[in-house]
Amino acid sequence: MARIEWDKTGERFYETGVDHGVLYVLNTTTGVYDDGVAWNGLTSVSESPSGAEANPQYADNIKYLNLVSAETFGATIEAFTYPKEFEACDGYAEIAPGAVVGQQNRATFGFSYRTKVGNDLNGDLGYKIHLIYGALAAPSERAYATVNESPEAMTMSWEITTTPVAVAGHRPTASITLDSRTIAQAKMTAIEDVLYGGSGATKPKLPLPAEIITLLAA
Repeated sequence: MARIEWDKTGERFYETGVDHGVLYVLNTTTGVYDDGVAWNGLTSVSESPSGAEANPQYADNIKYLNLVSAETFGATIEAFTYPKEFEACDGYAEIAPGAVVGQQNRATFGFSYRTKVGNDLNGDLGYKIHLIYGALAAPSERAYATVNESPEAMTMSWEITTTPVAVAGHRPTASITLDSRTIAQAKMTAIEDVLYGGSGATKPKLPLPAEIITLLAA
């Protein structure tokens, strides 16, 4: 067996950037996500899974086994702005054109965004599309500051928790990642046509895991 080599040319991969953000608000009447809308001004998305903690069990004066707690998916979205449809997810309700009230019930939503993948030879090697389901945003702080000689645009951030959706043959999940380096381009294009809207009257929507599996198997 050949000796392991580190940092070989073409194997120094990295992931960077965030773009192509799309919001899909869950319609409580139909139980499916509404048509997607562009989320402009994304600055970062930080995924923060939690749980999966070991709970040791003891018997016969020894460590008998480890029980692992359920894993949950969370994230933090940061942006300069947000689509108007996100107001319902952020606890706002419109009472008249241009007037909103806060501290209302928060709508559940889905979210997708894209990151770039590169290596030491090619900075545009591919990309990953990240899908998030059953998200609920927590109240966030907004810091307004005076304009000075070094003005900065205010950024807003939202911590989100999620409720997983069913995946055939696997445990429920709240996130799916699609890698263009592995998935055939024709299949990635078909998925993007669903996520972002295709030609003609095809509207953007958030496909559930079962639909993703069907598209990948086509």
